[in-house]
Amino acid sequence: MVKKLIMIWIILFVFVVNLKYFKLEIDTTDFERNSFIGLTIDGSSSNTFPSRDSGLAIDNIICDKGATGVWDYSNWGLKIRNVSQSRTKCQINFVSKYSENILNGADPVLKEGLIPITIDSDGTVRKASLGWEWYKYEEQRWANAVILEDENQVYRDGQIIPESNIESYFVWIPRYKYKIWNMGEYEGLSENIDTTQVHQIEVVFGTDTTVDSATECRTPMLSGESGNCSIGKYMTHPAFLSFGTNGMWVGKFETGYKGANTTTEAEQNPMNETIGTPEKVIIKPNVYSWRGIQVSNAFWTSYNYKRDYNSHMMKNTEWGAVAYLQHSQYGSHESVRINNNEAYITGYAAVNEPSCGYTGVNEECNKYENIDTLGKDGTYTVNYFNSASVVASTTGNYSGVYDMSGGAWEYVMGVMLNSTNSIPCSGRDATSNSGFNGPYCNVGQTDSLKNGVSNFPTDTRYYDTYAYSTVDEEYNRKILGDATGEMGPFTDRTYGSQVRQVGSWHDDEAWFVWSWYPWFYRGARFDHGSNGGVLAFGNMYGSSLLGRSFRIVLSV
Repeated sequence: MVKKLIMIWIILFVFVVNLKYFKLEIDTTDFERNSFIGLTIDGSSSNTFPSRDSGLAIDNIICDKGATGVWDYSNWGLKIRNVSQSRTKCQINFVSKYSENILNGADPVLKEGLIPITIDSDGTVRKASLGWEWYKYEEQRWANAVILEDENQVYRDGQIIPESNIESYFVWIPRYKYKIWNMGEYEGLSENIDTTQVHQIEVVFGTDTTVDSATECRTPMLSGESGNCSIGKYMTHPAFLSFGTNGMWVGKFETGYKGANTTTEAEQNPMNETIGTPEKVIIKPNVYSWRGIQVSNAFWTSYNYKRDYNSHMMKNTEWGAVAYLQHSQYGSHESVRINNNEAYITGYAAVNEPSCGYTGVNEECNKYENIDTLGKDGTYTVNYFNSASVVASTTGNYSGVYDMSGGAWEYVMGVMLNSTNSIPCSGRDATSNSGFNGPYCNVGQTDSLKNGVSNFPTDTRYYDTYAYSTVDEEYNRKILGDATGEMGPFTDRTYGSQVRQVGSWHDDEAWFVWSWYPWFYRGARFDHGSNGGVLAFGNMYGSSLLGRSFRIVLSV
């Protein structure tokens, strides 16, 4: 963009009348009224400061006489520090926000408290300017943002944000449509899988929604529905339809338990599952993954974490949206390397690609390792800040999402409906359930529904539902886009004494929900070898188990 080279200096007292647009905070009493503020917008002078919704961002702030100017995006104002002399001048240069053409309007959406960042090749985090090229999906660089421990701390563009002041990392998944290659109509297992199904998924970003036409699919398309949807047509991914957003911010790592110093301390399921404990949420590398948690507590913890950001526990379709983007030209394309740290520490990566699946033992073809010291490398696994860990990212670099293969299995909000009243199942029985008040789906079990009322979230946007079945091989109950049925055909494979159901993509595990296990979880565990992966899915009854965690999503 060609900038016009005109600038005007505005005396401070003239500038103060525009406080409804602009907030000036000074941490010293020596800033006198004969100091000056200069303003440009895309190189042109202006005597009115832009409003928050103007589409502009700070390019840079230059102060003389040793002073420092910092833009506070949360309060939309200037902070000037270290003012020691009179007539100190600060020049504020606004620019149009950076956007990437291929996103077609699905660029990252930031709210107060979400700080845009870039990540160096050694994992160092820096505050990004919204005018910079701080993401580029065409080059597999996804947008990242953080929430700070101390939200009053303000960082200059390009300044390092220390790990000690980062509470949570998030990665932007832009809204997109994808080309359907498989309708997922599999009602059982096959003798063999079909590795020719594996391909680079075709994705087109944008804020539009596909409709019935000669070239596009109606959406959402649920199992059993009719319509113009078929192989070769594009469908807006259903993960972006529930909340009507341009995309979603996905937790970069499995949710951790703040303050846990051992893996045992991170196994927490507080008694009051309907409230949760959002103050314990931390989403960072090199922390203990929060496990041993019922689905109900994971949901309400996620829901109450950041209500202003519409935080919630990841749904099954939302997991699918990340998985398909990872397998597109905008992600790493291939199978994501497993987090094989037996201590359930986030952000780890296997040194070698596992060559066999789950056997229950630590064999040469499936090495895993207990590194119970935060941030320490092992022989077979390395921590996030070792640059070799990027093979466990969805992009093959530091900008992607981690822990989607291995670590802990991750519960998602995807549940089977009861056969009699189409209410989401609580679990298998009175001792093996999600903590939600609802029917038990196992045949012969007493219904736990109290007074006919369920305490599932009343807003159905927060969970995906699946038709009832008494077997786990009816993959045709899938939702297109959730990365389950479309990963077929499916078969049994034997690894040592273990028999696993796997799909046609990378031998990832594939167990659909059924009456015994009505809840989905994703990604597999640290010891599942080649059966673990972004496309792996399994089933469970929703109760608190050692190897089960969860992930948080923000829909802003």
